[in-house]
Amino acid sequence: MAYKFNSLYSISLDLPRSVKRLVAVLLDVCLCIVTVWLAFYLRLNEFVFLSGDLFLAALISVLIAVPIFIIFGLYRAVFRYSNISTVYVVSRAIGIYGMLYAVAITLFGIPGVPRTIGLIQPLLLFFAVALSRAAVQFLLGDLYLSRVQRALIPKALIYGAGSSGRQLAVSLNNSFDVQIIGFLDDNKALHKQIIEGNTVFSPTELPALIKSKEVSFVLLAMNSVNRRRRNEIIKIMGQYKVAVRTVPSLADITRGTVGEIPYRELDLEDLLGREPVSPNSFLLSKNIEKKTVLVTGAGGSIGGELCRQIIKQQCKKLILVEFNEFSLYRIHAELGKIIEVFPEVRDIELVPVLLSLHEKHRVSHILNIWKPDTIYHAAAYKHVPLVEFNVGVGVSNNVIASLNLAEAAIENGVSNFVMISTDKAVRPTNVMGASKRLAEISLRSFFDHHAGKGSARLSIVRFGNVLDSSGSVIPKFRDQIQDGGPITLTHPDITRYFMTIPEAAQLVIQADSLGESNSVFVLDMGAPVKIAELAARMVELSGLSIKDASNPKGNIEIHVVGLRPGEKLFEELLVSENVQPTKHTKIQMESDPILGWSSLSPELKKLKKCLLGHDDNQILEILAKLVVNYSPSSSVKTFVQLNIAKHNKSPN
Repeated sequence: MAYKFNSLYSISLDLPRSVKRLVAVLLDVCLCIVTVWLAFYLRLNEFVFLSGDLFLAALISVLIAVPIFIIFGLYRAVFRYSNISTVYVVSRAIGIYGMLYAVAITLFGIPGVPRTIGLIQPLLLFFAVALSRAAVQFLLGDLYLSRVQRALIPKALIYGAGSSGRQLAVSLNNSFDVQIIGFLDDNKALHKQIIEGNTVFSPTELPALIKSKEVSFVLLAMNSVNRRRRNEIIKIMGQYKVAVRTVPSLADITRGTVGEIPYRELDLEDLLGREPVSPNSFLLSKNIEKKTVLVTGAGGSIGGELCRQIIKQQCKKLILVEFNEFSLYRIHAELGKIIEVFPEVRDIELVPVLLSLHEKHRVSHILNIWKPDTIYHAAAYKHVPLVEFNVGVGVSNNVIASLNLAEAAIENGVSNFVMISTDKAVRPTNVMGASKRLAEISLRSFFDHHAGKGSARLSIVRFGNVLDSSGSVIPKFRDQIQDGGPITLTHPDITRYFMTIPEAAQLVIQADSLGESNSVFVLDMGAPVKIAELAARMVELSGLSIKDASNPKGNIEIHVVGLRPGEKLFEELLVSENVQPTKHTKIQMESDPILGWSSLSPELKKLKKCLLGHDDNQILEILAKLVVNYSPSSSVKTFVQLNIAKHNKSPN
């Protein structure tokens, strides 16, 4: 019913001006007649038919009122803008009318018409005319304002007229963020059909719709289609100057990561443009189901996703180890919500532990209390420029803390130990990569030295960048695009391997279930991605274009700022070419010689002393000695070196 009324009001707004004035005149004619009839009723206390004397009194009212209203401009005013000034004009017009009508009816008189009608009717007409203007303003004013506002709202098409698309249309029906003007759907049977008040169009009509209806957004509501078809659609959308957004998944809704607006940026899989590999359920659950699992760095990007995947595999206990208090609070609260929602994981016990892995005795104490079966060691410092500047802290956290955890794991009978590594550990050019490589070398040597019956299995899993992790280029580029650019790129030819966070976490868990102890697994991340092309793709899917020499009218510029300290142009995943396939098509196992613990242990003791003495130069020398192909960058000045230089310049 409300929809029909709104349609009627909209039709009235669209009438020509001349027709609107004619309607206003006819309305006032009706009000004159009705108020005369009502005045007769009030005077005689009975209803009188509109004939004879009453008709004559009404005719006189019309003949006096309409010309006066025209003179006073009542029909030039826009009714929907009526306000207190309109009441003032109506008062003046009715005042003149009242005097003339009183002269005609009360002073001169008309046979059969009570003289008091000349006094009562003008009062009734004043209230009737004033209320009619107020009613029009109330009914049409807000509607007109809403129409003006909605004309300024970005217009969108929903791709997908299924249940998800329909729900999205309903939720956005009264939104002032985006205005839905129709659906796009591949199903020919739906074309030209009306769904939720919107027409379903063929996708081939998109170019014409963008031009004729000024479409700014295409909202993807296709959670049921496969990734290949989704990528095809996104590629087509990229050809036009239209922003592409998507409906959140059920997992995001469950986590509470969906805001008030029921759509969001494209999934990162869409930016990657490839089909993620379906996980092997047996490998996922083998070392997790009904077991106690501990995750370090649980509040980080990879650590947090590992926790989500581990809960899905119905572990018995999940110990969240994190040094950052807020990160631990956030992931603990998120996982708690998941456990509340899904009955199958309701019995899982979450244990939030604030812990620094440098506290060796406390690490061992925690493991002794909770007796984890499997440890996923994701805690590390990973930001290349920051670790390059803070050498001691980076090496201590990535190497020594990892060894502390490994020693505690062996002491307390942990069955499986998984260390997360990085492609930057392969022929490293920076402290972060060298420290992760030394962590790989040290842990393999340490576990090999303690190999024996019942000892823990070590798995090292190495992979490249993950999309949308903390410090990755995706959120950085997204913010720069929202700010209108420019996008800052370190080098036009720089490439990186990319994988989504869920895919990486699933492969890490599966790798732990493959092969023998002391294995180094390398994830197949597909072809490397050129960062410049990734940036351009993000710009296009935002409905914008790159501004360069070939397109000077574009929206977003790309500025090349140069490689950062220690940054490589190309990353690698393999230390050696000696790799073997595994049972999983996306996981390879690298055969790399293990350094003897007897020769490595003294060097690590020296490293610890240098760390205690904050001797960055010695730390870098030991790194260069233990990590093949690593050579510290001479252009980098560490925190300690800069501090020494500052004191040397001091007059004291």
